[in-house]
Amino acid sequence: MEETAIEEKAPQKSHFFAHLARMKLIQRWPLMRSISKENISEHSLQVAFVAHALAVIKNKKFDGTLNPERIAILGMYHDTSEVLTGDLPTPVKYYNPEIAKEYKKIEAAAEHKLLSMLPDEFKEDFAPFLVSHSAHSEDAAIVKQADSICAYLKCLEELSAGNHEYALAKRRLEETLQQRHTPEMEYFLQTFAPSFELTLDEIN
Repeated sequence: MEETAIEEKAPQKSHFFAHLARMKLIQRWPLMRSISKENISEHSLQVAFVAHALAVIKNKKFDGTLNPERIAILGMYHDTSEVLTGDLPTPVKYYNPEIAKEYKKIEAAAEHKLLSMLPDEFKEDFAPFLVSHSAHSEDAAIVKQADSICAYLKCLEELSAGNHEYALAKRRLEETLQQRHTPEMEYFLQTFAPSFELTLDEIN
């Protein structure tokens, strides 16, 4: 009896990762003169690092029960919708509540568009990281804290290099950090942030 070869169905083609690869082309701080340019791919990796650290700090020092690895992945994906929307400057995005509300709708539509690019069998696995309202609220809060911290650290780097363009942004971010204040944020800022104002020789 001859064996009948089972013809496997070819995998569904997906543009998902080709879109994510374009994160490196989207520059942050587009209205600012920057000594060092930053794209959303670089920013997302730093947010993942900091969000992971915040979760670990909360668990170790402040009785948290978070999953640092899951939160790190959430940080990696938190700005992926910008491959479809671009990075709208903060002064424009939050110019008034109506614009902020409408932009949230645009972000949500972009998140669902990205999710739709995945093969059907993987959508459930990626949805918690791609669609912002799917994430656990405490996890999402940690990523927001990390996002603000990373923007603040960028300001420290630019200012320490003599770029006063970031002075007002730093003050605004200090207000944001105060509003989002948590013990783990305070610990991170006191422990790790001062080094961002030092030279390479000084941190060595």
